[in-house]
Amino acid sequence: MNPLDEWRKKIDDIDLQLVKLLNERAHCAEEIGKIKLGLGLDAYSPEREEEVMRNITASNSGPLTGYAVRRLFERIIDESRAVERILMIQRATSAKKK
Repeated sequence: MNPLDEWRKKIDDIDLQLVKLLNERAHCAEEIGKIKLGLGLDAYSPEREEEVMRNITASNSGPLTGYAVRRLFERIIDESRAVERILMIQRATSAKKK
């Protein structure tokens, strides 16, 4: 295998790990959505999102810039919030039907 193929294989392996971790994160968001629904809280929590941003930017050692990491996590958080909201809507709708 030439060096280019080796590095591409490594990226492919990392991509698979990222998908697994992102889905694991989404599962956590579903569980948080259940708890928030029970507590009557909204899916959007700006204080928590800012805390996540502080944590990830503080732990970033590059080569991605802090700005790049922040943009990536804005998207990850947005998708996680969507998972929460969908679950919350489904649960609320299901509860109304009963």
